[in-house]
Amino acid sequence: MIRTVVWGTGNVGRAAIRAVDAHPGLELAAVLVSDPAKVGRDAGRLAGLDRDLGVVADDDVGAVLDGRPGAVVYAASGDTRPDGALADVSRAVAAGAVVVTPALYPLYDQRNAPPEFRDPVLAAVAEGGGSLFVSGVDPGWGNDVLPLLVSGLAATVDVIRCQEIFDYSTYEQEESVRELVGMGRPMEYEPPMLWPSVPTMIWGGQVRLMARALGAELDEIRETMERRPLETSVKTRTMGVFEAGTQGAIRFEVQGIVDGEPRIVIEHVTRIHPSCAPDWPVPPDGAGAHRVIVEGSPRIEVTVAATDEGENRSAGGNATAVGRLVGAIDWLVAAEPGLYDALDVPLRPAVGKLGRGPR
Repeated sequence: MIRTVVWGTGNVGRAAIRAVDAHPGLELAAVLVSDPAKVGRDAGRLAGLDRDLGVVADDDVGAVLDGRPGAVVYAASGDTRPDGALADVSRAVAAGAVVVTPALYPLYDQRNAPPEFRDPVLAAVAEGGGSLFVSGVDPGWGNDVLPLLVSGLAATVDVIRCQEIFDYSTYEQEESVRELVGMGRPMEYEPPMLWPSVPTMIWGGQVRLMARALGAELDEIRETMERRPLETSVKTRTMGVFEAGTQGAIRFEVQGIVDGEPRIVIEHVTRIHPSCAPDWPVPPDGAGAHRVIVEGSPRIEVTVAATDEGENRSAGGNATAVGRLVGAIDWLVAAEPGLYDALDVPLRPAVGKLGRGPR
């Protein structure tokens, strides 16, 4: 059994605790939190389970890492604190742990990551013998292993398009939705997530990963961007009111250009309410989905819609990201210490899990 720490108990951390508990090869060794109100609470309750797991939340990072866990699922956010997340992850790797996380966008494509992100991790690997694998859903499996798998079913491939089409009213991170993405803010507001070059910083690594796997040479990576205002005010269950005239939908593409044409495209269509931009692509049921379209011979389209935590589609996406990461831990433990990406780490069947509920 691989002693595994879950660091963080938010949207990703809750799913991580449940996934580690359900994995036949992992043992939940500790849970790290930053909120004093969570210290001493049982991990099972923090994860939304109806039972105790016998592991209580702790805020002493040093003591937990001094216990030399085999793995750490780093589930704390890195969106607004990338330097802090990088320092935390490097510390865990230097302690000898295999670390998996969705938190550090530049390291999704670790070979082309900026030195300020890559070098501290490589130094930590050399110091402690740990490893790091960064992945998620989008960016993550929806933009790497899934489209590459589907492309292998085609005789010819003209364009690979990866879409995230989502209703953000189910996304329970209000700061990200309003401030980073700009939903509900005036149209003159410039959301940081949509600044020129930022989409490429986040999703460009996935374009490069796919190009590398396909043996394609990229000319460049381009961005397109559209925004639409709400025509009427809408009220959401988790984040309150979004006023008419404020941003209600965004649509952007990160395009990998091959021989002058967009051949690898990551597209996001995001709304705060279905009434906004109804002419843009919509998911099958209105809530949210990830879709891969391979334009070629034959044309192939695959849509994945995941639900969790009471049929919540955003929670379902988080849970699939966690499944990819937690499922990679035992492979990483058996591999040489290092910095890995999605082309290195296989997506494997759910070995030992069929018909097996939580322990």
